[in-house]
Amino acid sequence: MNLERARSDIDAIFQSVLRALDPATRVQDAIALDDSAIRVGDARYELNEHGRVVVLGVGKSAVGMARGVEDALGSYLSDGLVVTKRGLGTAERALRHTAVREASHPVPNESSIEAGEELLRRAGLLGERDLAIVVISGGGSALIEAPIDGISLDDFKTTTSLLLKAGADISTLNAVRRRLSRVKAGGLARAIAPANVINLILSDVLGNPLNVIASGPTVAPDLNDHDQINRLRSRDVWRSLPQAVRDALDQDTIDEPITNVLASVVIGDAAAAANAAIDAAARQGYKPLLLGAEFTGEAREFAHFWSELARATRLGASSAERPACLIGAGETTVTVRGDGIGGRNTEMAAAAALEIDGIDGVAIASLATDGDDGVSEAAGGVVVGDSVSRLREAGLDPGALLAENDTRAFLEATGGLIITGQTGVNVNDLYLALIV
Repeated sequence: MNLERARSDIDAIFQSVLRALDPATRVQDAIALDDSAIRVGDARYELNEHGRVVVLGVGKSAVGMARGVEDALGSYLSDGLVVTKRGLGTAERALRHTAVREASHPVPNESSIEAGEELLRRAGLLGERDLAIVVISGGGSALIEAPIDGISLDDFKTTTSLLLKAGADISTLNAVRRRLSRVKAGGLARAIAPANVINLILSDVLGNPLNVIASGPTVAPDLNDHDQINRLRSRDVWRSLPQAVRDALDQDTIDEPITNVLASVVIGDAAAAANAAIDAAARQGYKPLLLGAEFTGEAREFAHFWSELARATRLGASSAERPACLIGAGETTVTVRGDGIGGRNTEMAAAAALEIDGIDGVAIASLATDGDDGVSEAAGGVVVGDSVSRLREAGLDPGALLAENDTRAFLEATGGLIITGQTGVNVNDLYLALIV
């Protein structure tokens, strides 16, 4: 399979997945007006004629989700505020009732503090007759922050950077963030009380644990957070964390219960993306085969596993019909050892290129649905059997680039780098293997 055909087919599949996960459409499919009530799934919630309905939210998909709320509720919606990543605040159609703030991701900065405090302030203005539609999507953990006493912004930034470089998974990262924050771990829901809350959630965390997505600003915290912290203590990175952070994590905390959440609905996730890819692959003429939607682990190790499946299918050692499209979703991690530029998806694709070197008829792609893979400024990449030979012809050493985590340069040289820009969708990563 040549690279041009692989890129064309993979782009068609990926764009179809993004359309299927459009945040505004997903919200409108989840909620609707029903006379003087809001219907969420099979449940119906009466609106108080003397109360307000507002939208509050955070995440990379927050603007699209807020648009969906505005379209679904019309004049019933009073106002609102959502916080999104810098560059995603300008939508193709402006929001009518909802203010938009942009903040920093993946490492929080002053804009994150300002956004977190503004959300808490607005939440505190609500009364018992009011209703907050809270839209939550991935990226929220960095985008809003309100530190507990004794924790500075520099403490947050240093801790986040250290944990990311150490390959900490999202559960560990958010367990730490929750313990250091007044807005996370149900803090926003407590600020909204006595008003009620309906949560609409676009999940970027495998298995959809509500307390982990955006660090759970409107759901009760995980009682097992201390297990995550205990495991963190055994890792080398613990000694590098700021002393104030370690002191805070060593403290036992007791959270007030959350009683004002009427419903929490996940309106999209990695499984939905994988299922959308099935239909899209079939339209491209492939026989789709879904292999899982919760893949994790080191990106390079996953690349070996995924490439073995593709090779087996290419050699007829599996039952998959051909031309085949193997489909998976998940989120891997990268333990950064070099000074190169890349992300988990570019890392997976680059490692896969070495695995399928010289094998004709196979293409492998790894793509971030938000279009924003690590520090690569790309969605990910696609590689084929001659990708490594292209790299060597350019005078580059594939092993050396991978060792330095310089996977953007690796894929640029092979012609396999996929750049989409930020998509406004954020439901983990999509893995494809095309076999002809």
